[in-house]
Amino acid sequence: MLNLIIFGPPGAGKGTQSEKLLSKYQLQHISTGDLLRAERNAGTELGNQANEFIAKGELVPDAVVIGMVKNFMIAHPEAKGFIFDGFPRTTPQADALDVMLQEFQTSISIVLGLEVNEDELVKRLLLRGQSSGRADDQDESTIRNRFQEYQNKTLPLQGYYQAQGKYHGVMGIGEVEVIFSALCAHIDAL
Repeated sequence: MLNLIIFGPPGAGKGTQSEKLLSKYQLQHISTGDLLRAERNAGTELGNQANEFIAKGELVPDAVVIGMVKNFMIAHPEAKGFIFDGFPRTTPQADALDVMLQEFQTSISIVLGLEVNEDELVKRLLLRGQSSGRADDQDESTIRNRFQEYQNKTLPLQGYYQAQGKYHGVMGIGEVEVIFSALCAHIDAL
């Protein structure tokens, strides 16, 4: 089973590359944001638990998110593997994901990091903000704050997965197809 995490700061191209990887390797897409919305809309126990935290303006606890990921994997027993998008974001989440995956007798196969400098990210996100209307992509200071959050909370995962020999960085600047080929080369080498 191929389980991969696509990793990188906001605007690095994770969504674009995820779509291409999903198609090529016939994987299931696990987006924690999508899972959260689906569980809430379905009124499941986990969705109701999440609503309680969201109503208070609090983050949904890792255990609830892991439960949603587990439910998604149970619902897709035929899957050849999964792409994790937006999760894990912290080392405790990565630890919890590793433990949960052991229940399925699998693990993360590879972590692909799209490496892009801050100024390029700001430029990309401002352009995306003009075309998408996303408010969080229209203000440079907000974008730079998001990048700092990524640097402080999510970037430490690079070291976590490097220690496991699973992290592979790929320059995320250039033609989409060239970046995609570089990502595929790492996957195909497994």
